[in-house]
Amino acid sequence: MRMGVKEKSKFGRSMQEERKRGRSNLLPSTDESSEGELSTIKKNAASIPQPAAVSSKSPSLPVSKNSQGSKRTIFENAEEESFWKISFEIDIVAVGLFVLAAATRFYNLTYPNNLTSCIMGNMQVCICDAFSFLILIPIGKQLIAASSYLFDRSYNGTFKFDRIGSPYPEWVPIFGMRFIPALLGSIMPSFSYILCREIGISLGFSILSGLLIIFDNALLIQSRYILMEMPLISFGLLGLIFAIKATKQLNSNKSLLFVSISAFFGTLSLSVKYIGSFYLAMSGLVIFYCFWSRVVPRKDFSAPQILLKMGTVYLIFFLTFFATYVSIFYVHLSVLIQAGPHDSVMTSAFQASLKGGLASIIKGQPIQYSDGRGSSHQQQVTCYSFKDVNNWWIVKRPDVDNLAVNETKDVIKHGDQIHLVHGMSGRLLNSHDVAAAQSPQNQEVSCYIDHNVSMAAEPSMASGNRRRLRDLSRKQRRLRMARCQINDRIVVQDDTVWNVEEHRYTKSEKDREKELMEAEMIPTKPTDLSFRSKFWELQWKMLISSGSSQSESHAYASFPSEWLFLSRGIAYWIGGSGSNAQIHLLGNPVIWLTASVGVLMHLAIVGFYLLRRRRLCFDIDEETWSSLLLQSSICLGGYGLTYIYHFCVDRTLFLHHYLPSYVFKIMLMVSTLHHLHSISKYSKLRYLFSALVLLWLAFVMYAFSRFLPTSVGFLHFQKVNWKL
Repeated sequence: MRMGVKEKSKFGRSMQEERKRGRSNLLPSTDESSEGELSTIKKNAASIPQPAAVSSKSPSLPVSKNSQGSKRTIFENAEEESFWKISFEIDIVAVGLFVLAAATRFYNLTYPNNLTSCIMGNMQVCICDAFSFLILIPIGKQLIAASSYLFDRSYNGTFKFDRIGSPYPEWVPIFGMRFIPALLGSIMPSFSYILCREIGISLGFSILSGLLIIFDNALLIQSRYILMEMPLISFGLLGLIFAIKATKQLNSNKSLLFVSISAFFGTLSLSVKYIGSFYLAMSGLVIFYCFWSRVVPRKDFSAPQILLKMGTVYLIFFLTFFATYVSIFYVHLSVLIQAGPHDSVMTSAFQASLKGGLASIIKGQPIQYSDGRGSSHQQQVTCYSFKDVNNWWIVKRPDVDNLAVNETKDVIKHGDQIHLVHGMSGRLLNSHDVAAAQSPQNQEVSCYIDHNVSMAAEPSMASGNRRRLRDLSRKQRRLRMARCQINDRIVVQDDTVWNVEEHRYTKSEKDREKELMEAEMIPTKPTDLSFRSKFWELQWKMLISSGSSQSESHAYASFPSEWLFLSRGIAYWIGGSGSNAQIHLLGNPVIWLTASVGVLMHLAIVGFYLLRRRRLCFDIDEETWSSLLLQSSICLGGYGLTYIYHFCVDRTLFLHHYLPSYVFKIMLMVSTLHHLHSISKYSKLRYLFSALVLLWLAFVMYAFSRFLPTSVGFLHFQKVNWKL
């Protein structure tokens, strides 16, 4: 044994000792990182007399060898496990957190008996069989529809979620609709606890993370009503948990199972809202970095073997993602087979493939309206959002009987009267003195057909005194539009302004026929599109719709910088006359503000250590530093990915968009508290720190109880207003 003087750093162990140990990676070091140290142990052990037999019950060394002869790390299982052997463990703490959360989420869940949020969208189209076009992938609403069906199989989804505060009829299964968000909102604290344990946070502080999620008012509100944040976050956290579990069993075939499960739940998170793609990406990055840092440096594997291992893992990851994603749309397109309120976004062929869709409208014009009134028996004129050949109208002089185009261009001037002739049917745009379908105070607009109904043609004419015609404008209106029907009665109003979106002057009849042949035609009979055709068309429509601007103003809209300090909430519901009960989306201000400060504190701590290590001053041991980096990568990385993204989108944002990031921020704050507690060298200081944390938790619970009335819709106390 050599003796000498060691140079001590000011804050911790000797610099020479740390130089020997080297720097650590985010995840555990490679299998060869401690090879020199292990060989020294073997040489010294050779000189020690060994007993004749060693008991099988003796403890194993921290570093052991697997069947291939490579050394294991502390993040790998001590023994190989069969791929087909699955063991289950019951974590009493996780069960306790679930029970406590369920008590708050399921309590009086059917109250209030009113529509409580304008963020919902049109839910009934996912519960009945009418087709719906959703910018979001439909798994969240599919789950709610399935839950509603299980709790009440007689419900057909005909209730329209169109007005905030409107009461639910008795036949609407409110509990069934709110069950899935409440269930996943109750499980989420347990997922947060498990994830904290997986990344090395102590038991007490992992429990703290679950309690903070339980006692946050914003997460409580999103769990009690028909909203999508709880499925999104719960599936994302579960995907991360299995991704980290997969990295701990790289030498076991069971890691492939965990990779597949991770991709499955990550895809479910993505399938609720597109921001869930960040959860899926986090899972993929964790698995990739683990292989890169622990498998690639191994010298007992050749390059082809390493590529084969990584290729297998990521092939399984991608195939699970693709199969899950496609299956969701297969269910969506298989169940929703009727024409619905959103099918006008799709192409004519897609609409014609739906029952009661475009082909049936073309085939049989209505004789009577749905309320029993008679129509004019003429060809329908309807409005829809996409362009096809049926949008084309020919401008014709009233005194000209043919549609031939003269060599000399006929310029329409202000005050001129014109007829509009439908390009496909050749019929005049017409308006009889018959009440319209949706607004009986206006006249019906149609294309005239001589059905021997003793009704003379009354073609609509555009001129300076009856209609205003404005060319080359992006907006498109024909006569007056009300609920996708065209009416003609009131002349002096904004809706009577016609805007020509596209103008063509065809020189010859041959050119006109060529344009008609190249344009999309409305099918005259139902089409039979394959699932692949429908799937790719729906993906394209979702892509271009999600990329469009949605930046209209809203009273409760907020900017991402306002989320940090809970500057603006959202009014979800206000009670009727004689009641001051209200529901406001508002978080627990104690947690919210402390977590924002915790992000700055975490950045300061990690930055301090990085600067110190740059100067070869190692203030904490390598295991603590490795755990801190792992926690920072998962929590701070997840928070940054999901939060900074919102600064780059051009759409209306609300406080609830912050919740997927907020959960990461809670775990990041807990990680910081855990680290400060673990580096306390004196027991009295640790006791004092623990007492302060418990006192702070008491304030959290007090704030939760004070804001509880505005979370569940009880009486609203003016004294607890917080920037409402």
